[in-house]
Amino acid sequence: MTVDGPDAILVAVDAFETSYRAGAYAAGLARRQKARLICLYVHSRGGLSSLSPALAGPVSEAQGQTAAEIRRTIATNAGRLGIDVTFIEATGNPAQEIARVADELRVDAVVVGASSQAGHKFVGSIATALVRSARWPVTVVP
Repeated sequence: MTVDGPDAILVAVDAFETSYRAGAYAAGLARRQKARLICLYVHSRGGLSSLSPALAGPVSEAQGQTAAEIRRTIATNAGRLGIDVTFIEATGNPAQEIARVADELRVDAVVVGASSQAGHKFVGSIATALVRSARWPVTVVP
């Protein structure tokens, strides 16, 4: 019997508030649809660490701690919510990695948090890049 709705949902998670809201939304959707939830954390290269090699270590360590905290949160809540969750880490450009993983795993939907960075209104955001790729429905959570 086929389902009406997504069978596999990918949610991109990071340390920002909109990401936590996106994760909660995706978890609720997965629970209601009895879908698989894939949480993806992308260790991004660039930013401050590309300007100063001395910052590469601390930035990488901070990203590792963020990923570990997200992994713990998932482990704590997945069973309580009754959903099947897989946590994946990748390294690279966030928009490219989200698209790559979504294609590789053949997900039915992608959920991301809206960017809170002011400059993204002018130069674009991860959500904009994903919507433009138009290979799966993208939900952007404010």
